[in-house]
Order: sequence, then C-alpha cells, then structure tokens
Amino acid sequence: MMQEVKVRMGQLIGVSLGPGDPGLITRAAWAQLQRRDAVWVYPARSGKTPSYAFEITQRADLAPPEQHSVLLFPMTHDGEKLARAWGKAAATVLPWLQQGLDVLFLVEGDASTYATFGHLARTLRALEPAVGVRNIAGVNSFTAACASRNVPFSEQDDTVAIVPAAYGVEAVDRLLPEFDTLVLMKVKPLLDQLIGWLQARGLLEQALFIERVGAPDERSF
Repeated sequence: MMQEVKVRMGQLIGVSLGPGDPGLITRAAWAQLQRRDAVWVYPARSGKTPSYAFEITQRADLAPPEQHSVLLFPMTHDGEKLARAWGKAAATVLPWLQQGLDVLFLVEGDASTYATFGHLARTLRALEPAVGVRNIAGVNSFTAACASRNVPFSEQDDTVAIVPAAYGVEAVDRLLPEFDTLVLMKVKPLLDQLIGWLQARGLLEQALFIERVGAPDERSF
C-alpha cells in the first residue's frame, strides 16, 4: 500500500534590508540571502520601475537564487486596486510555498513598518491558513537618517509620533504640540506645502528631509 508523502509547507519570510546602505543589512537577513534553496520576491510600483529592495541586494553584491520574481504593488490608496494587487501577488507566491519552498520577501527598511509584507502575509493566510510567516527585523529609514546626521532620534522621556504625510499638514499642526519629534513618512507629494508650513512657524531650520538615506542617490536638505 502506497503512503502519500506530505510536502512541508514553505514559509514566507520578510527579509528587512534597511533603508539603502548594504552595510545596514543585519546578520540574520544576510544569512537568509545566502540561501540557494529559497525563492526571492520583491516589490515594485510598476513593470517600468525597478525594485528598490532588489537594488539594495545588488549593491551588496548578492546574487539572487535561480527563482526570483518581482511583485507589483501600485502606489494608490484605492482599496480595490490594492486588494487585486495583493491577491495577484499571493497567487504568485502560494504555489512555491505549497511545493515546500521558503519565499523571501525583500523589503527596504523594516518589514513591519509601513511595508507591503504584512498585507501579503494576511492575504496568503486567507488563502492557506497553514502558511508560516516569519519577520526579520531591520533598520528603519528614520533612525538611519538621524544616525547619518548625528541627530538623536529620541532622548530620555521624549515622545515621538510617526505619521504618513498623506494625512496632511492639518495632522502635523495638531500633533506638533503633543510630541517632541515628528517623523513624516512619504512626504514628497506634500513637500512644498510642508516647507511653507514649517517656514510660517519658524521650524524649517529644525527640520530634516532625507530621501533614500544611505543609497548612492541619497538626497537631503
């Protein structure tokens, strides 16, 4: 009588790469990236836009495994479009996991901080509850930015708020009196408005803008 051999379900692993400098890849993430028995997947905004996470691995001279693939996640707040993108990404990844392969999801910064990794993990588990998920912590862009300019992120009893700038300057105006430090993420669409707001309150000299910290094309003022 033939016994059916049950294949172990692969694991989805969020591999945090830090904000851009390959030197900030942790030892735990580096060890995962040396594996040849796993699949790499990495996010991009469109088929014409390269994956920034994948670029970090290339600057680190890390060769991808034989199987690797980009996953498209459009820059939009449209819930239906995002749900379709997550569903398509999950459908791409699930067959590898069902074959017993671990899938490494490459993430710039930290996989638990404003990243698509959590959305993908939830979508996959909705399709297949047996999927295991692991998250490897990484360096956040805002702590790396402070370190690069020798500015403390917080001291002693300082309070900190981390806010996507999409909430608008009204949210910044409301939160500023309550916190010692405000971290505004994804500010480019509102940059001119924010600069005007900071100038009007005499705060521009205390503000720091850094884009792609640690990367060759880092930009700051």
